[in-house]
Amino acid sequence: MALRRLWIVGALLLSAGTAWAAPQYFELERIPTQRRLVALTFDGGGDTATGTALILATLRRRHVTATFFVSGRWIRLHRGLAREIGHRYPVGNHTYSHADMRGLSDDALRAEVRRGASWIRRVAHRDPRPLFRFPYGARDSRTVAVVNALGYASVRWSVDTWGWMGPSEGQSVSSVVERFEQHLEPGAIVLMHLGAARDGSLLDARALPRMITVAKRRGYRFVTLEGRVRPPR
Repeated sequence: MALRRLWIVGALLLSAGTAWAAPQYFELERIPTQRRLVALTFDGGGDTATGTALILATLRRRHVTATFFVSGRWIRLHRGLAREIGHRYPVGNHTYSHADMRGLSDDALRAEVRRGASWIRRVAHRDPRPLFRFPYGARDSRTVAVVNALGYASVRWSVDTWGWMGPSEGQSVSSVVERFEQHLEPGAIVLMHLGAARDGSLLDARALPRMITVAKRRGYRFVTLEGRVRPPR
């Protein structure tokens, strides 16, 4: 993947064969670097926060930083945890309701983003811009362009641990660590989750100490996305 593309995915066509180009849109899949840097990111979008306390304790104990993407609804339900996260770590916008944004009008999408940001500022005391992550990673050129116009870049990931699937879908703590190790590369952005899987398991939270050990043994340094994501221009 060309280094330039790590910052910008732009000037895509709205549909094959059309003569009109969509507006440029901006996404980040990896930090553009050849240094051994890795960014852990944790999504909180649903109602549960079962793994959050364990994740925060591990990060503190191992002196590792991370970036959090939380929805306004998640913050409303877990205000104490949101305040604790905001005190220590960058917080990105994950909309208010954690719905698939592709089914919303432009105005409704803007309302979701602004309402999510309002909860982040009110409770976590953080300005989320320019960090935004679409729920489920579900987006298209239109929705990304709307988000960009609000001052956000769409932050994706280069490693999905699949911890959210749980043992009922064939995953385990060992498989989470193995996926992380196999896909670890300079500038990797790792997707993990704060809540439990559908089967109630906490694979991401329980795998985190081993993942940290793997990365440190390979000479990696953990960084946040704060200051490493360019706002759209």
